[in-house]
Amino acid sequence: MKTIKLLVANRGEIALRIQRTARKMGLSTVAVYSIYDAAAKHVLNADESVLLQGESLAETYLNIDAIIAAAKKTGATAIHPGYGFLSENPLFSEACEREGIVFVGPSAESVRAMGNKIAAREVAVRLGVPVTSGITGSPDELLRNHGNVGFPMLIKAAAGGGGKGMRIVRSADELAAALETTSREALNYFGDGTIYIERFVENPRHIEVQVLGDQHGNMVHLFERECSAQRRHQKIVEEAPSPTLTPEVRRKMCESAVALASSIGYYSAGTIEFLVDSDLNYYFLEMNTRIQVEHPVTEMTTGVDLVEEQLRIATGEPLRLKQEEISQTGHSIECRIYAEDPFNNFMPSPGQINMYHEPAGQHIRVDSMEIEGEGLIHSFFDPMIGKLITRGENREEARLRMIGVLENYVVQGIRTNISFLGGLMHHPAFTGNTITTRYIDNHLDDLITFANELKAAIPAEVPFISGLLFSLLLKTGEKSNIWQTIGYWRHLPEPVVLLDGIKQDIRFIGLKGNEMEFSLNGRTGQASLQGDPGRQRLWLEGVSHAVFIGQDEKGRYTVTYKGFEFTVERPDMAGPDNVSFAETMGMNIDPGNIVSPMPGRVLKINVSAGDVVKKGQVLMVVEAMKMENNILSPADGVVDKLLVKEGDMVDGSARLVHLVEHL
Repeated sequence: MKTIKLLVANRGEIALRIQRTARKMGLSTVAVYSIYDAAAKHVLNADESVLLQGESLAETYLNIDAIIAAAKKTGATAIHPGYGFLSENPLFSEACEREGIVFVGPSAESVRAMGNKIAAREVAVRLGVPVTSGITGSPDELLRNHGNVGFPMLIKAAAGGGGKGMRIVRSADELAAALETTSREALNYFGDGTIYIERFVENPRHIEVQVLGDQHGNMVHLFERECSAQRRHQKIVEEAPSPTLTPEVRRKMCESAVALASSIGYYSAGTIEFLVDSDLNYYFLEMNTRIQVEHPVTEMTTGVDLVEEQLRIATGEPLRLKQEEISQTGHSIECRIYAEDPFNNFMPSPGQINMYHEPAGQHIRVDSMEIEGEGLIHSFFDPMIGKLITRGENREEARLRMIGVLENYVVQGIRTNISFLGGLMHHPAFTGNTITTRYIDNHLDDLITFANELKAAIPAEVPFISGLLFSLLLKTGEKSNIWQTIGYWRHLPEPVVLLDGIKQDIRFIGLKGNEMEFSLNGRTGQASLQGDPGRQRLWLEGVSHAVFIGQDEKGRYTVTYKGFEFTVERPDMAGPDNVSFAETMGMNIDPGNIVSPMPGRVLKINVSAGDVVKKGQVLMVVEAMKMENNILSPADGVVDKLLVKEGDMVDGSARLVHLVEHL
């Protein structure tokens, strides 16, 4: 292959993943970064790095001129855009071409033909590939002409991707506000406010085909992936092959994908996405003219390094693969690990990670930010921390392996979706392959209940004893612990210890070194804790349990066991702060104070001081982790004070607005 110096115009896990392949191929790499990523692993791992001045995405990762300047400054001869950001912006690939820089992706013409959903639909119609009915225009035009589409309808950002700028509307009453919000999101995230609406297919499957084309007219597919498990129109679980398709439908879909990509002279990696209804009729949805987040499941089942093929294609090499040489073997599942709280409607959860541990082993792959022990998740970026991928000889083997590795993926300090994903892997809807694109949103309460039941079935004594022993073994000397040093356990054999806020009936019988004899809820036992801080092993009645134990800034102990987090509190011990989380939540005695549920930016304020508001009314919109979050009025009242203005950055729990009773 022609030798190139590669600049990766992205951040986080995809930048690291591209760097890994570049390093394998002997290529030098350049990273770009904003001030918030100065200590990020993708910066530290690159051969060279360039700071992008400014704070906003528009000034940094979306700044074409700044990235081109970084390439010229470092002598980079090629740029890989990854996914998101500028990856599907034809102006970026054109700028690379003008400067004589190889763009590792398709031509600008292909991006325009397929990257824009409206243009892509027109190509599909010409080729006879089935599509759903839809129209485009300004929000006002769509409001006037929506009758041609009918309800339910799906509103989309024309230049969008990754589920951003997408809404389902089921009645005319919702339409005007949804059009305005989607257009605003489209402009904010993609620099293009164009939107369109199409008829919404009820209970569809989301299935996509991976294609590879070169600059010599060759095109192949690498079979399909199913991505039906979604929340808020964003995928959280993907697998290959699809467990839904028949061989005949698979063949037809893959042929349609190759025809679509070939018709525009496409080269590089690309993905043709389809919706599939309950009768296995398929409809072209869009083409993503870039590498996909979920590409690892295709790599795990075909053995093809898609990034390497992208790099070779970009430098003019013909495809090394013929269609008859490509086959799928085994089954692969990917789970996206997000900084969000599924138990609070997937609210973004940026903040400080105080313990991070990734699983490892045969047929396991982790594409992540590669946090080492501790790290910070900013509110400015997408909430994905990483991706966990497993492979098995069949779907069941891949699923069981995923359950095991989710139990060993530990992120403490912020909320994540790890335990929710673990519950999903156990759930009959997943094992029975009945999940459609709206299943998680429509059955969220049931899925949360199911996950909570899995947690409740875990023997509580394991995390409780683990956290208690950890608290006793805080080192005050090489061979002593705080209890042995102070000796007060002799006078307090029944300490106050809480597990997830509930007092446990524990009595100490004896303590020697790291071994404890105890009576818990009327049963006596013996336990010991071994290992370094973080990952440890609890020996309880001769049985070993792997646990992860950390301590937060309030002195509470977080125990991760079987993929679930448990909180152990010691109100009887002096600590940095003995106020429990539950007590903290009740400390604000003024119910009129409306606070931000997460760090973010105030995007829009819908009310003014003196306005009368109703319960559930949207007071303002706070943008966090590329998602808009409506701040609702908790009751009827009057706006007393607005404490922020549009554009303000706010911390979690920052006061936003004060309401008073409407007299």
